[in-house]
Amino acid sequence: MQFDRIKKIVVIGAGTMGLGIAQVAAMAGYETVLYDINSQSLEKAMAKIESNIDGGIKRGKIHQEDKDKILSRIKYTTDDLALIGDLIIEAIIENVGIKIDLFKKLSQLNYTDAILATNTSSIPITQIAAEIPNPGRVVGMHFFNPAHIMKLVEVISAATTSPEVANTVFELAKKMGKKAVMVKDSPGFIVNRVARNFYGESLKILEENVADVATIDALLENNGFRMGAFKLMDLIGIDTNLAVTKSMYASFYNPPRFRPSRIQQQKVDAGHIGRKSGKGFYEY
Repeated sequence: MQFDRIKKIVVIGAGTMGLGIAQVAAMAGYETVLYDINSQSLEKAMAKIESNIDGGIKRGKIHQEDKDKILSRIKYTTDDLALIGDLIIEAIIENVGIKIDLFKKLSQLNYTDAILATNTSSIPITQIAAEIPNPGRVVGMHFFNPAHIMKLVEVISAATTSPEVANTVFELAKKMGKKAVMVKDSPGFIVNRVARNFYGESLKILEENVADVATIDALLENNGFRMGAFKLMDLIGIDTNLAVTKSMYASFYNPPRFRPSRIQQQKVDAGHIGRKSGKGFYEY
């Protein structure tokens, strides 16, 4: 599909990433559908998007007169029949089986030239595309949290991804005001592969009682990082971060440097998954 033929974007998953991607699509002028199986998640997403836009207005990034136009472009729905568009971006749980099942469903609902994109943080795109008819239309489009602010988007080509599809998504990301980079398919791609050491070493220092959470974060921030590892895990979601770590650990055949942390697992088991639960490594 050519870039200028994209008129409607469907985002699946109304969590932190999904709502941010939907906001970005609407701000770029696209008719946007935000889909979730949970109507309460959609209600929260609607409120959060409006709050994000109000924040942008206060910072001078968005004009007041554009607010209603942006909001009017977004449709919130639990209806499966709304999952038809020119570009579909999934931002659901980091589970390869669930993603493949979703993509099979999307391939049945949509035209053969509709682009099916995944916002996965770590799962190889080729693994997802292999199960889908016309796998050339499957591509990675990895945004970063918060999606309405962070500029980087990784455009990941599977072994089967059509160059035209990858180029279309690359140009679309640029139209959304993002800094797009082309990436070859590999577990964790670029950013999350590098970031495993940022999180992993911080967690090891904590496990070994070398320093506490606040001290480790303060040291990182005083050395140039905008956020310490634990603050960032709380922002992203400790559950999401752990899922990415487990995925990469398995994909690279269990190397010690990617070993998931027992502390992180304990936080998830307790439901202390960060800002979205009110408690993680910090309390909110």
